[in-house]
Amino acid sequence: MKNLKLFWEFTSNLELQSNDEVIRFAALDIDRNRLFFCSSTNFIYSTQLSSPQEGRNNTSLHVIEAIDIEPDDVITSMDYLMEKEALILGTSKGLLLLYNNEDGATEVVGKVEGGIRCISPSPDGDMLAVITGHGQILMMTHDWDLLYEMANDELHEDIDVSEQAMIPNSSTENPLSWRGDGKYFATLSTAQESSSLHKKIKVWERDSGALHSVSESKGFMGAVLEWMPSGAKIASVYDKQHENNCPSVVFFERNGLERSSFSINEESNAVVNMMKWNSNSDLLAAIVRCKQYDLIKIWFFSNNHWYLKKEIRYSKEDSIRVMWDPTNPMQLICWTAGGQITVCKFSWVTAVMENSTALVIDGYNMFLTPLSLSLIPPPMYLFKLRFPSPISDIAFTCKGSKNHLAASLSDGSLSIVELPSVDTWEEFEGKEFIIDSCYSDTEVGSLRHIQWLDSHVLLGVAHYGSKHSGRPGYYLQEIEIVCSENHIPDLVTSSGWHLKNSSNTFLEEVVIGIVPNLTKKYSAYVQFDGGKVFNYTSKLGLVPCFQRDDDKGFPTSCPLMNVVSVGDNVASNYLLFGLDESYRLHVNGRVLCNNCSSFAFYSCLADQVITHIVLATKQDLLFIVDIGDLLNGDLEVNKYENFMPVFKRRNEEENRKYGNIWERGARIIGVIHGDEAAVILQTVRGNLECIFPRKLVLNSIINALEQNRFSDAFHMVRRHRIDFNVIVDHSGWQAFSKIASEFVRQVKNLSHVTEFVCAMKNENVMETLYKIYLSLPGQNLDKGYDSDSKLNSVLLAIRNALEDHIEESPARELCILTTLARSNPPALEEALKRIKVIRELELSDSNYPKRNTSPSAEEALKHLLWLSEAEPVYEAALGLYDLNLAAIVAINSQRDPKEFLPFLQELEQKPSQLMRYSIDLKLQRYKSALKHIITAGDPYFADSMDLMKKNPQLFPLGLQLINNDPAKRKQVLEAWGDHLNDIKHFDVAATTYLCCTNLEKALKAYRACGNWSGVLTVAGLTNLGKEEVLQLATEICEELNAMGKPREAAKLAIEYCGDVVNGVGLLITARDWEEALRIAFMYKRDDLVSEVKNGAIECANLLIGEYEEGLEKVGKYLTRYLAIRQRRILLEAKLRLEDTMTEVDDDVSSQASSNFSGMSAYTTGTRKGSAASIISSSASSRARDARRQRNKGKIRAGSPGEEIALVDHLKGMSLTSGSKSELKSLLISLLMVGEEATAKKLQRSGENFQVAQMAAVKLAEDSSSSEVIDEQAHCLDSYVEKTRRVVHVSEEFSWRLEVLISSISLDD
Repeated sequence: MKNLKLFWEFTSNLELQSNDEVIRFAALDIDRNRLFFCSSTNFIYSTQLSSPQEGRNNTSLHVIEAIDIEPDDVITSMDYLMEKEALILGTSKGLLLLYNNEDGATEVVGKVEGGIRCISPSPDGDMLAVITGHGQILMMTHDWDLLYEMANDELHEDIDVSEQAMIPNSSTENPLSWRGDGKYFATLSTAQESSSLHKKIKVWERDSGALHSVSESKGFMGAVLEWMPSGAKIASVYDKQHENNCPSVVFFERNGLERSSFSINEESNAVVNMMKWNSNSDLLAAIVRCKQYDLIKIWFFSNNHWYLKKEIRYSKEDSIRVMWDPTNPMQLICWTAGGQITVCKFSWVTAVMENSTALVIDGYNMFLTPLSLSLIPPPMYLFKLRFPSPISDIAFTCKGSKNHLAASLSDGSLSIVELPSVDTWEEFEGKEFIIDSCYSDTEVGSLRHIQWLDSHVLLGVAHYGSKHSGRPGYYLQEIEIVCSENHIPDLVTSSGWHLKNSSNTFLEEVVIGIVPNLTKKYSAYVQFDGGKVFNYTSKLGLVPCFQRDDDKGFPTSCPLMNVVSVGDNVASNYLLFGLDESYRLHVNGRVLCNNCSSFAFYSCLADQVITHIVLATKQDLLFIVDIGDLLNGDLEVNKYENFMPVFKRRNEEENRKYGNIWERGARIIGVIHGDEAAVILQTVRGNLECIFPRKLVLNSIINALEQNRFSDAFHMVRRHRIDFNVIVDHSGWQAFSKIASEFVRQVKNLSHVTEFVCAMKNENVMETLYKIYLSLPGQNLDKGYDSDSKLNSVLLAIRNALEDHIEESPARELCILTTLARSNPPALEEALKRIKVIRELELSDSNYPKRNTSPSAEEALKHLLWLSEAEPVYEAALGLYDLNLAAIVAINSQRDPKEFLPFLQELEQKPSQLMRYSIDLKLQRYKSALKHIITAGDPYFADSMDLMKKNPQLFPLGLQLINNDPAKRKQVLEAWGDHLNDIKHFDVAATTYLCCTNLEKALKAYRACGNWSGVLTVAGLTNLGKEEVLQLATEICEELNAMGKPREAAKLAIEYCGDVVNGVGLLITARDWEEALRIAFMYKRDDLVSEVKNGAIECANLLIGEYEEGLEKVGKYLTRYLAIRQRRILLEAKLRLEDTMTEVDDDVSSQASSNFSGMSAYTTGTRKGSAASIISSSASSRARDARRQRNKGKIRAGSPGEEIALVDHLKGMSLTSGSKSELKSLLISLLMVGEEATAKKLQRSGENFQVAQMAAVKLAEDSSSSEVIDEQAHCLDSYVEKTRRVVHVSEEFSWRLEVLISSISLDD
C-alpha cells in the first residue's frame, strides 16, 4: 500500500544544429554520469546527468562533430562500451564504428553484410550482440572476434536474405534483451506465418549460442522486448487491435511459457513503442503512443496485481523516449526528439493516511480501505473512486466528521471529493463512485506536492510552459476551493467544486516536498532541494521557518517529510521529520537513526497528539521511540541500542528493546491510533500484517487506566494477553483498593472479574515483567509496594465491591468464592462455610427465597474444586469437623469411596473430642489436637504426652493447658528437658530441669555445656562433700584446659583446687600476664614471678621476630602487586589500540574478550564458560567448589585472581583488636618486671609493622583506581611517612604506651 510520487524533475535542452534535426538514439556512461545522443544528421551530443542542484551550475553541454560516414548511410543503433570508454555505432550499410569521445576519433572495427539493425552489449561487457538487417545474430568479444552466428528470423526457403533491403530503424527499442546476469539473452524473431504480426520469443544461451527455448507464435507489437534484470520475467506486448482491444503487456518465463498479462487500459489503436525495467525490477515503464498524445506509464507489481502508479503526458510532436538510471532505480531519464531532456526522480510514499485510511492509486482508480475498520488485503478494497484521468498526486485531510480528498490528474485537471466519516464507510462496500473534475476560472497548471492548508484551501507546485502568460517555470500555487452545491451528508460527492487561483509565487529552486503546519492555520512547510525548509503562510509568502537556524534544517534532501505536533498545541512545540535516500531519519536538524527504512507516528491520546514514533530499520528491526525522549534529548545508545542489532546479550531484558520483523524487507505503512495500538506492515510480496507492539499496547492500557476507563483497559489486557496485574500495579494496590468498586461496575461481566481475580499474584509486574516500559507517561515508580499484602488486599477489595454493589446472583457468589480460593493462603474454610450455609438452606426448605440468587451447593463446590486442588478442599472440609460436607467434597472430587468412607465412618463412631483430635492429627494441626486430647480427660494424658514428645513445639502450650496439676506439669517439664538435652541445648535444658527440681540432670546438663559455675552451684544445692567438690573441680579444670580455655581453668585451679603453681602456669599459657603477676605477688611466690618474667620475655622476642618477618612480607607483596598492576595497564592499553584499528564481529569479539579476561593474570574480569562447561556434571562442580574453598586465601602466581588476592592478603595482615589488647598487656607486664628495653623494642617493632601494613594497603587502593603507575608517587616509603604523621592521632595505635613512645623518640 504505497504510491509513487514525483520527487523532483529537472529539465535541460540540447541546442540542435538545425530545426529539422531530431534525436534518435541515446546512451549512458555510468562511470562518468554522461548522456550521449545521436541525431538524425549523425551528430553526437553529450551532457552531464545532473540533479537540480548540480544542473543550475552545469555548463558541460557541448556538440561533437558529425560522424564521417557516407551521405546515404545512417546510424541505426548506438550504445556505450565501458571497457572501451567509447561509443559503439552501427549503420544501415553494416559499418560497426567505435567512437572515442575524448579525442573525437572514429574507428571502423567491422562491417556486417545486410546492415546493422541493433547493437546490445552484455551486462558484464564481455560480449557484444549484433542483429543484422538479414535477421542474423552475431556474437562478438570486446576484441571484435566473432564467436558464433545464427539465424534469428524464420524465413521461407525461397526468400534470399541477401536481397532483403535494410530499412532504417527509427525505433529505439531493440529486439534483443539480456538477462541481468548475462547468461541468457532473448530475441523477438519473425515467424514463418503469413501475418507479419506473428512473432516468437527465442531464448539463447550466451556461451554456446544454443537455442534454449521458443515461445508460441503470437501477435506481438513491434520489437518491444525487455528482460527483467532479476531474470524472473520477459516482458513484451500483444497487439490486439484486430480484436478491437487495447494492447496487453505479457510476461514470459525463460522456458518460453507465458506467465501472465495485463491490459494497458487505453484505446485500441494505441501503440506501445518501448518498455524499460528499472534496476530493482519493481517498476516497468512504457511509452504508449495514442491518437492525441504520448504517454509514459509506470506500473508496479504487488500481490499478483499490476498497479498503474504514474502517467505522464507529452505531445505527439515530442516523440518521447525513456531509460532508467542503472545506478538509481527511482530515477527516470526522458528525452524528446527536439532535444529536451528531463530527469524525473520518484519516491515511494505510504498510501495510509493519518486516520489509518488507505488510498491506493491504480491509474484512473483509487482504492479506499479504512484499516481501522477492517484489514482488507490488497488488491482488494472496500470501495473505489474512478477519476476522469489517471491520478498523479493526492492530498487528504480529515476535519471533524468530513474528509476531503484532492487529486491532481495526469491531464492537468484537479478533482475534489468530499467523503463522510470513516465510521459510515461500511455501507459503501464494493461500490464504485465516478468522480468529476473541478471547474476552474483560471489556468491551474499541472499540480504536484499538493497539500491542504484548510478544508477549502490547497497548496501545490504548478508548472507552466512557454505558453503561460507569465514567466515559464515552477510556481507555488495557492488555490481556493468553493462549493456551489449543498452536499448530502453521509454520501460521497465530487460535483459543484470551483477552483480560484488565489496566489502564485515563482520558485527559483526545485520544491521536493510540502507538509501542512499543524500548529498554525493556513501554513505549511516547503522543502527545497538540498534540505532547506521554509514556512509558507497564506497571504504572507515564503518565510524561513527556522529563522535561518542551520541546526534544525535537513542537511540533505528528504523525499519523505512530516511534521507532528507534540504536547499542547503551541506553535513552537513541533518536530519536523525527514527520511533521506541514504535511510537516515532526521528530526529537527539532527539524525535520529542511520538505517531507517520506514516510519510512522502513533498517538494514544484522544486529541491525536503524537506520543510515539514507530520505525523499522534496514536490518528488519522494529523500534518504538517515545516522543518525550526526542524532546528531552534522551536517546543514549543504551536505551535504543543505537537502532542496531546487538548480538552480545547478557540478560533477557535487553532483547525487548526492539522487535524483530519476521519477514525480510517488510515496511511500515501506517498505524491504528488509540486503544488499537496496531502497526501495519506490508511484506515485499504485498500482504498486509497487523502487529501490536507490547510497548504501544501497554501505553494504551495505561492511558485508559489514567482516564478511569477500566472496561476498555480490561478488554485490551484480555485481548493482547497482558498480565492482569498491570491494572493493579500501574497505580499501586493501595490506590486500586479504593476504586475496586468502580472497576467491578465498569467490567460488569462477572466471568471476566473471576478471570481477573485468578490472575492476581504477589508481584509488581511493572517492576519485573514490564520493567522495560516504566518510562511510559504517568508511570509512578514509588508505590510503597508490599508484595505480601497486595494479593489479599486486592481480593478483599473485590469481594467487598461484589457484596456492596452487585446484586445477588449465582455468578456473584461464584466470583466471591474465587476471591476466597485465590487468597494467600487460600481461605478454603471460609469458602466452605458459605457453601455449607447454601446446603443447609437447601435441606431446610426446598423453596427458600434465595434459590434464584445463589448457585446450588453442588455447583458452588464444583467451582471451588475447579479453582483449588481437591486434597486441600477435602482437608478444609475435615477441618470444619463436618463429616457430611467432607463426604460431599470427596464424592465431587471423584475420589474412590474405599479411600475416605471407612475413615469417615470411624470418625463418626468416636466421641466428639476424640473425633476432632483424630482429624487434627490427620491435618497436622497439632496445637488443636493437643487441646482436644487434654480436654478429653485424664485417661488420654499419656496420648497427650506422646503428642508433645513427637512435636516438641507443643510443650509451652501443654504447660499452659495443665498448669493447675503440679504432677502432670513436672512430667511435662522433665520431658521437655530431656528433649532439649537430646538436641544439645544443654544450658536451656539445665534451667528446665531446675524448674522440675531434677538437680542430677541439671548438673549433667551444665557440665555438658561447660558452664562450670552452674555445675558447682548445683553441686552446692545437692550438698556434696568437700572432697567430692574438689574432685569435681579438678575434673572440670582439666576439661576446660582441654577445651582451650586456660584462663577459666586457672581460676578454678586457684579458687577451688588451691593449686597456685598450676593456676599461674595456665595464665601464662593464656598470655594473661598482668593477672599472672598479680597472683604470684599475692601469694609472694618469687619463683612464680620469675617464671612469669621469663615467659613474657620469651613471648616478646617471638612477637618481635614475627613483626620483622611480617614487615618483609609486606614489602614483597606490595612489590609484586605493583608489577602486576603495571603489566595489566600496559595490556589494556594495547587491547584498546587493537580495537580501534580492527573491526571484529560482535559475537566473536565478545566471546574472545570474555574468555581472555578470564584467563589473563592481569585482569579482574570473570570467566565465561563454554557450552561444555555449562553442561558439566554437578559432581565436578562440587569438587571445584571444594577446591576453591581449600585454596581460598592462597596466592597463586599468574592466576586471574592474583591481583585481588594480594590486596586482600595485605589487608588481612592488620593487627586485630585481640592482638592489640594482648600486646598492650605484655608491654605493661614487661615494665612491671623491669624489662623496659625489651618493651621498647617490642613496641617499636609492632609500630613499624602496623605503619608499613597500613601504608601498603593505602598505596594498593590508590594504584587500583589509577591508570598510570608513577614510581615516585606510588612509593612505599612516601606512604609510610604519610601514615607515620597521623599515628599519634589514630585510634589504630591506641595500644602503645606513651612512656615508651617518648623514650623511643629520645633514643632515635
